[in-house]
Amino acid sequence: MPEWGVYPAEPDEAAALVRLEARAFGDRSWGDQGVRESMTAPGVSVLLGGEGRPAPPLGFALWRDLDGEAELLAIGVAPEARQGGLGAALLAAALAAARHTGAATMFLEVDVANVAACALYRRAGFAPAGLRKRYYRDGGDAAVMACRL
Repeated sequence: MPEWGVYPAEPDEAAALVRLEARAFGDRSWGDQGVRESMTAPGVSVLLGGEGRPAPPLGFALWRDLDGEAELLAIGVAPEARQGGLGAALLAAALAAARHTGAATMFLEVDVANVAACALYRRAGFAPAGLRKRYYRDGGDAAVMACRL
């Protein structure tokens, strides 16, 4: 398994994040404008991961500091880097960063049909906290999960 580097995104890496998010999420992509707006939204931090700069990133995590709580907005890995531990490295870095801000809990929503993501979150200490019926555009349900930090 490769040793992945995880680092904060720089503003000039927005285009790389847009491309990576589209590759990772396919038809569930937030689109160019949605990704760019999320990067600059209040309290949002973006982590990139891969072999390190200057290599193009292969994964990302977006999380938001909510003054005592945190929310994982998105985590994605390029298809060619999946199942290699990059998602776990990004998640661990987001959890550590949220802890550092003083957050007590991190929340997220995940498609109940995304078995790999659900397993990743459970391994990291997330537990079910609710269900959002028909949360996604395609009608899929989202599990709400929480992790005490």
